[in-house]
Amino acid sequence: MSGDLFPEARAGAAAEVPPDAPLAERLRPRTLDEIVGQPAVAEGSLLRRALERDRLPSILLWGPPGSGKTTIARAVAAHVGEDFAAFSAVLSGVKEVRAVVAEARRTRADSGRGTVLFVDEIHRFNKSQQDAFLPHVEDGTIVLVGATTENPSFHLNAALLSRCLVLTLDPLSEESLVAIAERALEDEDRGLGAHGVALAPEALLGLARTSHGDARSLLNRLEALAEAAVAGGQTGQPLDEETTEKLLAKKLAYHDRAGDEHFNLISAFHKSIRGGDPQATLYWLARMLDGGEDPLYLARRIVRIAAEDIGLADPPALQMALAATEAYRFLGSPEGELALVQAAVYLATAPKSNAVYAAFGAVAGDIKDGAVHPVPLHIRNAPTTLMKQLGYGKGYVYPHDFDESVAEQSYLPDALRGRSWYEPSPFGHEKEIGRRMEYWAKLLKGRGGAEET
Repeated sequence: MSGDLFPEARAGAAAEVPPDAPLAERLRPRTLDEIVGQPAVAEGSLLRRALERDRLPSILLWGPPGSGKTTIARAVAAHVGEDFAAFSAVLSGVKEVRAVVAEARRTRADSGRGTVLFVDEIHRFNKSQQDAFLPHVEDGTIVLVGATTENPSFHLNAALLSRCLVLTLDPLSEESLVAIAERALEDEDRGLGAHGVALAPEALLGLARTSHGDARSLLNRLEALAEAAVAGGQTGQPLDEETTEKLLAKKLAYHDRAGDEHFNLISAFHKSIRGGDPQATLYWLARMLDGGEDPLYLARRIVRIAAEDIGLADPPALQMALAATEAYRFLGSPEGELALVQAAVYLATAPKSNAVYAAFGAVAGDIKDGAVHPVPLHIRNAPTTLMKQLGYGKGYVYPHDFDESVAEQSYLPDALRGRSWYEPSPFGHEKEIGRRMEYWAKLLKGRGGAEET
């Protein structure tokens, strides 16, 4: 492959790594068997079974940062003995794709070796740019391995998606991260074994727990910790959790404000409130605030939940949500965040009803389907003589002229008379609304009126 464009192209997974490279790069697994914590590439997986049959399909690796996407791509290339070319969709475009394809054709003609093309953040290519890969994947010039943190269903075109094996990678478990950290501390050639740094089991677990499934983060922090321990003369004896925390600042929880994780967290928050779980509500709200989410975005969602999921079962919920929003605007962070927390917990513990939300959706659907009728003449205003002559306002009954301000009169077009979209739930304030509506219906029936009010 072209050394100018892609200096690592021929190296594959077995490339010599400089001794001063970051620990995460030095300790990167070189074979599929060295990879821990990812069932998608374990013995018996679809990928392993394909490789056993000497078939290397194009692959899409979908997972969070630090879950091993680049590592798996390199290991797969090494496993089958193919050349390896890599670039990022953030920095490269279709021009670079064409250059790789041209070099891959030459390599195939000269040596018979294929080329594994690894495209990091492949979702950054728009769907027309993704088409540039299709003919070369089809004819076998390249085996495409794409990596993305975003849902491929939304970000990759159907043609490319259908030609790839999608492997979903999970955040690494705490157990897997502990194993990786232990390997790093023991390995004298590629890891930190020569430093003489050791961690007590609880310190290792704490480091894994605060890495949030990200092996790269774990190793970067472990390397910084080892350097700090060596500089402070704290080698030989295992470092306890308190010492570890003093040497190394805690990592903020991973939260991608623009990607899938953003939507996953806000979905969990919304559903926790809807489901009446204040504990989960607190947890997901704290996760988002800790991860740097815009508090006003959260405030807007809280207001929406008050209207959508609580509604008239507890009318003060909307007032609480709006008050919390104004309180945050007045106080700012971090003081104002408590107002959002208070509102969220109130909503989680409030009686729930989506009756208004459902009613509005139903009536909007009917209107979209053609239920658009003129306003009945008797409830039209008649500010001019001509309008009165045309019958505007004729026959209108003023409700306050009747007992309990209830009149025998229809307010819907004739074609929709008797339709009912809003059905109050039996919870909270809507229970009282339901009683009131039933009472009005009985009152009108007692007067001999059969029409809906």
